[in-house]
Parts: sequence; structure tokens; C-alpha cells
Amino acid sequence: MKYLTTINERTYTVEVLDEQRVALNGVVYEMRFTQVGDQPVYSLLMNGRSYEGLIYQDATDAASAAEEGSFNADRWQVILGGALYSAKVEDERKKRLRGQGSAVIAEGGEFHLKAPMPGLVVSVPVVEGQEVQRGDLLVVLESMKMQNELKAPRAGVVTRLKVASGERVEKKQTLLSIV
Repeated sequence: MKYLTTINERTYTVEVLDEQRVALNGVVYEMRFTQVGDQPVYSLLMNGRSYEGLIYQDATDAASAAEEGSFNADRWQVILGGALYSAKVEDERKKRLRGQGSAVIAEGGEFHLKAPMPGLVVSVPVVEGQEVQRGDLLVVLESMKMQNELKAPRAGVVTRLKVASGERVEKKQTLLSIV
């Protein structure tokens, strides 16, 4: 799993390779990360060097996430070596999906739902001619062992259904259209 972590306006790509290896901007590090007791204190052993830090979720981010019904708050405060760092951590896949949905969608005309990433179509719970509302599930796409629900960005009628369950799709491939 890849994460984009921003600290002091600098973004790092962090990829968890397995339980003992992580890649930071492509450089692989051996590491062990464990919580010390039941406080938010953690011990990190990385490439033979030991670090201890206090890591906690930003309280303002946690409150806003709870209001939105999302418990995936991604802002953290880290005290390491006596210095305080604010970190924003984003799951690369979720960021890509959010970017796909953040485009301005015209209320009229034809909308083409495109695959945000390559993957396998798990299900298509709609049929051509079906009316859908904003937020209705259109396609379930599996990528990197994760299932992603692609939802209608606006109300309309499904036209030109171009995929079926079990098909492999490429990034930006049109899956269906809504008018």
C-alpha cells in the first residue's frame, strides 16, 4: 500500500512493502514499529537506528472527520527528537479516486464514467435505461486487492453500458455513460 505523506509542505511517497520493510521515495528501509504501553508512544527501529516518538491524531481533524461521518482522518502530530511535526497522510488509491470525483460534472449532457485505475470489474448493479440518482452505485472495480465503489456523480439515465462483471479494464477506459 502506498501513502503520500506531507510534512512542512514537502511530500514523501511511503510504500509499505511487508511487515519489516518500507520504501521512502523509492529507497527501501528495514524497520520495526511498535507501540510502547497503552500511550501514543511508539518505538521505531529503522536500519539499525532506534527512534522514539509520540504520535497522535490532530484533534481538529478528528472532530471534522467525525462530523462528516468519516473516521479516516489523515492529519497527525508527531513529536520526534524534541521537535513537533504536522503530517498529512493520504492513501494514494483514495486520493486518486477522490481526484476522479472532484472534477466539475455538468448537470446536462452525457457523462462518461471512466476507470480511475486498471482493475477487474466485480459487479455492475445497473442496466442500460435505468434511472440513477447522485450517489447510486454504478460499478464495483477491484484493483490491488481492494474493491472500489464507483458512484453516480449526478442523476440521469444509464446509457451505453460498456463493461460486465469479470472483465478487466484499463485506466481511463469508459465503463458506462449517463445522460
